[in-house]
Amino acid sequence: MQALIAGGGIAGPVAAMALQQAGIESTIFESHARADGQVGSYFTVTANGLAALDAVGVLDAATGAGFPTKRNALWNEAGRRLATLPLDSTLPGSPSAHTIKRSRLAQLLQDEAVRRGIRIEFGRRLIDATDAGHGRVTATFEDGGEAHGDLLVGADGVHSTVRRIIDPAAPSARYVGLTNFGGFTEDAGRGIEPEAWHLIFGRRAFFGYQATPAGDVVWFVNLPRSKITPEERSATTAAAWKRQLRELFVQDDGPAVELIDAGELELAADNTHDLGHVPTWRRGSMIIIGDAAHAPAPSSGQGASMAIEDAVVLAWALGDEPSIPDAFATYERLRRARVEKIVAWGARGSSHKVPGPFGRIARDVMLRLVFRYLVTEKSLAWMYDYRVGGEEADGREAMTAA
Repeated sequence: MQALIAGGGIAGPVAAMALQQAGIESTIFESHARADGQVGSYFTVTANGLAALDAVGVLDAATGAGFPTKRNALWNEAGRRLATLPLDSTLPGSPSAHTIKRSRLAQLLQDEAVRRGIRIEFGRRLIDATDAGHGRVTATFEDGGEAHGDLLVGADGVHSTVRRIIDPAAPSARYVGLTNFGGFTEDAGRGIEPEAWHLIFGRRAFFGYQATPAGDVVWFVNLPRSKITPEERSATTAAAWKRQLRELFVQDDGPAVELIDAGELELAADNTHDLGHVPTWRRGSMIIIGDAAHAPAPSSGQGASMAIEDAVVLAWALGDEPSIPDAFATYERLRRARVEKIVAWGARGSSHKVPGPFGRIARDVMLRLVFRYLVTEKSLAWMYDYRVGGEEADGREAMTAA
């Protein structure tokens, strides 16, 4: 069996390595150049996602490229700590969540897939695909070339082409009203509580920062505003973006202004989208995984972890079930309810980050109550304690939740 995988970011290489374990060959087609590991922002992979990386043998490499993050600390604009949210799993022996640069993880996964003999073709943008039935799929690329296989896996992100091919009426990604910026400031981590994202509900925007073990600081800004156009993005320099960002926080307590002034902008003007209920994930021998099927808002902290889980579950289903349609049905049955619950949870957390003065008072009271009594390590176990684990040789046994 030969799988064609559209997308070489996070889910694509993991799917290819898991498929290889199941005895299925694959080729990855990535529209962009090889990840350089330097550009872009950071995200956090929690224990459930790390367990799925462990299933394909890349856990140590992935955690070695990042640093532990055991909790989120929430602060208001006046510098008052509102709550602490643990990110650890309750299962014994679980790894701590790790914060990793997205492009660094993508590069690591691409390199490992190639080392294992998996072919990746860069600069190959998928524009169409046809399914002739009986496991005969033809993928067509922007450069005029074609590829043929038994199935097509769409791991091509929130603006997925494969999703549209499977269902021309499929929903598009929804702009959540936030633009995202990310930065890095050297030698600024002294005195900052380690192994924690510090998240500030500012008067005009949302700011997050974390000290690295080396003493640097990674940070991000979520800015509520209209969608940034390509024209505005191309016309605005990094220095101009930094000036705009610092002005957002001059009235707030905390280190935002200092970190922005002294830092380097690594991600600018990224419009944030989510994707909730996608009615159709599969048709014939074509299927979507990861952000192509379900993209949560960044506040969920689960986008990468869900995509990694998807990749492993799909591969094991294909290795275990007697036919591609049976495997696809098993995958969807095991994944849909979980991922849609996480997307809905993340959407609630992304709304109303910047209320007015009276709203801020109510928010502070509410957050203290919510994180003391409702959002606790125990209440989040359904998310962090999920495991694709089990024996790799037996897909049904492997695809069970903790």
